[in-house]
Amino acid sequence: MLIVQKYGGTSVGSPERIKEVAKRVARCKNEGNDVAVIVSAMSGVTDSLIAKAYEISQTPSNHDMDILLSSGEIVSASLTAMAIETFGFKSIAFTGSQAGIITDNCHTKAKITKVDTKRVAKAISEGYVPVIAGFQGVTDDLIDITTLGRGGSDLSAVAVAEALKADLCEIYTDVDGVYTTDPNIVKDARKLEKISYEEMLELASLGAKVLQSRSVEFAKNYNVKVVVRSSFTDDPGTLIVKEDSIMEQVVVSGVAYDKKQARITIHGVPDRPGIAALLFTAIANENIVVDMIVQNISIEGTITDISFTVPKTDISKAMEVSKKIAKELKAAEVLLNEDIAKISVVGVGMRTHSGVAAKIFKILSENNINIMMISTSEIKVSCIVDLKYTELAVRVLHDAFELNKI
Repeated sequence: MLIVQKYGGTSVGSPERIKEVAKRVARCKNEGNDVAVIVSAMSGVTDSLIAKAYEISQTPSNHDMDILLSSGEIVSASLTAMAIETFGFKSIAFTGSQAGIITDNCHTKAKITKVDTKRVAKAISEGYVPVIAGFQGVTDDLIDITTLGRGGSDLSAVAVAEALKADLCEIYTDVDGVYTTDPNIVKDARKLEKISYEEMLELASLGAKVLQSRSVEFAKNYNVKVVVRSSFTDDPGTLIVKEDSIMEQVVVSGVAYDKKQARITIHGVPDRPGIAALLFTAIANENIVVDMIVQNISIEGTITDISFTVPKTDISKAMEVSKKIAKELKAAEVLLNEDIAKISVVGVGMRTHSGVAAKIFKILSENNINIMMISTSEIKVSCIVDLKYTELAVRVLHDAFELNKI
């Protein structure tokens, strides 16, 4: 088998942990498998580099940030390759560029356009264990280093696995699988044996810290078999696969929460065609991802309020754009609320079972939790609530759907 293994920051967080990773890789090789490894930066390194950058400048260029931040993964890859060789296996470290990970030119949030694995495949055929720096790539002209955004090493791993036509992509992290909710909030949260791509994609995009959402989307699009495991134990993890009929029998698979959202509200916006397009085009041009949107219609029918949520990391740019548009439209005011959380209930069974949304609203109401915004999809219901009710909302919904018993 050809197995791609990805190790997160805590898994390579110290020389001792890197040696443990090397031991795991060596064991996989001794079982007769070919292995390619993708690593994140050592835990804390990326945050430290970001802090150093902002000590130097409050407005560092994205180009320079990419060069700076990519160094963390390069250090991890080099050290991991050295560690693997101490176990008697040939190993070689690659930067994202050397591994053929080609991206667009959107610095700090680049998207992978293709993966040219010739060099990596050649190394594997010659008996090497390639260790690739995750989170990074190079522009199509092979000139500029780019990074893929937070959690980008997951995307690197899945993309490399697909390009190599690997039999399995193992994502090693500090948790031993995907749970029905955060075990730190609900002690009897249950680890799932398997979960569909669609459910995992929703959970990842909703704040579950197990996998980056873009990596799940890539795995779904190319049918890459993924398993999430802990690098600290040998326990089986959670398999992420295509949806099957057994999965549909379970109405709800998990409850997720996200405290990293903020709500922006523009009051007194003219209620006429094209206003929403003007606002959200300007926001999209700043590469800001908008999640939930609510537009109210006033009694007079001439003005309205528009509320939407964005990641807290994009507040500054989003507010700047919103205030500029509001001024052009002569809107009343722009308000920001950072004290919110998004609570989401996810399950492929929602496609064939009714009443899930009603049950969610009833449970939250019984616990005096007010809902500010609502969004739904075929397999998800999300609500924006006051930040202080996050843990209570997660617990009561997890209990209501008896997720510890399924």
